[in-house]
Amino acid sequence: MIKFTKNSITDLEKTYVLDALDNKVISGDGKYTLKVYDKFRELFNINDMLLTTSGTSALEMAALLCDLRQGDEVIVPSFTFSSTVNAFMLRGARPVFCDVEPGTMNIDADLIEGLITPKTKAIFPIDYAGVPCDMDKINDIAARYNLLVVDDAAQAVGSKYKGKPCGTLTPLACYSFHETKNYIMGEGGALVLNDSSYRLRAEIIREKGTNRSQVLAGVVDKYTWHAVGSSYLPSDVLAAVLFAQMERYDEIMQKRLAIWNTYYDALKVLEDKGDVKLPRIPQYATHNGHMFNVLLPTTDKRKELIDIYKQNEIAAYICYVPLHSAPVGLSLGYTAEMLPVTTSHADRLLRLPLYTDLALSDVERICDIMIKNF
Repeated sequence: MIKFTKNSITDLEKTYVLDALDNKVISGDGKYTLKVYDKFRELFNINDMLLTTSGTSALEMAALLCDLRQGDEVIVPSFTFSSTVNAFMLRGARPVFCDVEPGTMNIDADLIEGLITPKTKAIFPIDYAGVPCDMDKINDIAARYNLLVVDDAAQAVGSKYKGKPCGTLTPLACYSFHETKNYIMGEGGALVLNDSSYRLRAEIIREKGTNRSQVLAGVVDKYTWHAVGSSYLPSDVLAAVLFAQMERYDEIMQKRLAIWNTYYDALKVLEDKGDVKLPRIPQYATHNGHMFNVLLPTTDKRKELIDIYKQNEIAAYICYVPLHSAPVGLSLGYTAEMLPVTTSHADRLLRLPLYTDLALSDVERICDIMIKNF
């Protein structure tokens, strides 16, 4: 059986977890949390980030930091996971869905300006499949209209835009370390604070609305309730898993890119014949091999291939049901026709297995099956 996704856990992760359990602090912000921060500083020059209980938690913190409120509007692609939109809808803000680029499935920056109204407060782009959005265009629009930008870089740890790491290009950015991502801690995420003015408020929000972090730093002798917040602080035991993963950064990156490139090279014959379209990586981008999608000619062809793979004990799936055509999106007044590229491509995209320890021989088998069925 070739699984769709599978975590890569070695003796290193197990060793660090056991060590974390022997430490005085296992609840959060302990030894391994600090080690993770040091690693992200070393790898990506990120000097200020906070681990969270999930990528969803990081997005919720970002929405609070943006002061999003009832009646505000946020421009966001529909082709994303519900967490991106839930984060600001919980604050009363409304999503304004933007169509995507056909090659990357990222938000189409050329369409954003036409969606701005006096109610628009923020843009939440998503670096889909680990491929960065066109952040210069997005940041330029945001600057001209005084909008906040929160980069949902959940899938893009290690990817770069014009040589700069995803997650460092906007005032606030969010990572996910869910077990389906490249680098994992089971459940977990991080809020990256590229604007230091958010730091104190972020600490308070993360610590249930209290200034506990100032007590731990010795700044005050007791902590009190200062703002609305929640419990967004992950266990240091989980941070131990992530630290091991980040120590394996190069190994994991190289393996995933080798798998991605094997898919691309083998299936290029189908693209050359006009049967499928493969992912497009813009010249400004380097990606992290997070996922591999194939755009098929019809929805029926996708169903046919999923069934064939299932018969061969291979797990392959669709990507997202676009949010604008999901029940909540429909209740907001959207129809499938409003975002034609998103709808057309979502109906035909097939996501193939990709995880760190997937054998290249299995990748070749997956490709052979697809090629033989065209």
